[in-house]
Order: sequence, then structure tokens, then C-alpha cells
Amino acid sequence: MAKRGQLTEKVKETAQRLLGKEITQRELRLMPYVQSVMINDQRIDPRKINSEERDILSDWRSRGWIDGGASGLTISKVFWDAIHPILLLAYVDYENQPAE
Repeated sequence: MAKRGQLTEKVKETAQRLLGKEITQRELRLMPYVQSVMINDQRIDPRKINSEERDILSDWRSRGWIDGGASGLTISKVFWDAIHPILLLAYVDYENQPAE
């Protein structure tokens, strides 16, 4: 099994299919933070992101996937629905879980 958070071919293909674009390793690593922000306080902490991540967030804003940031983040349902299968593939060892 690949290490968690790796941009494998399967993750790349899934992101391309769901988002219509090739994602970078940094974008993949930013997705769990955005997911956590949305589940919790819905505010980006500027101290927790670097300039490259700010550029990614700007790109996501321009695509209509997110809006806002430190004052309050919103996320489109399309993006929310797309990041979960991507995160499942990249971070969760779901294939080795016992059947229900």
C-alpha cells in the first residue's frame, strides 16, 4: 500500500474525472485541511497555509469551488462531493477493512 497522502495514478485519475483537472501533491494535501475547516469553524487560519496554498485556494475560488477564507469559507456541493472519493483513495485504507 502507498503511503497516506500520496498522489498515486489512481488518485490522479479520480481527480481528473471528478474535477476536470490534474491536481498537484500540494492540492491533495490541502484538501483534508479544507474538509476539516468546513466541518469545524469554517474559517481558514492564515497561519496554517503558505503562499503556494493561497494560490491553490485562489484557483479553487476562480473555479467556483470555494468562496471566502479567513472570514468564513463556503464550498460548492460539487467540490465537496468530489474531494471525498479523492481523500478516500489517498488517505484511507478502506480496502483492508472488515466487511460490515
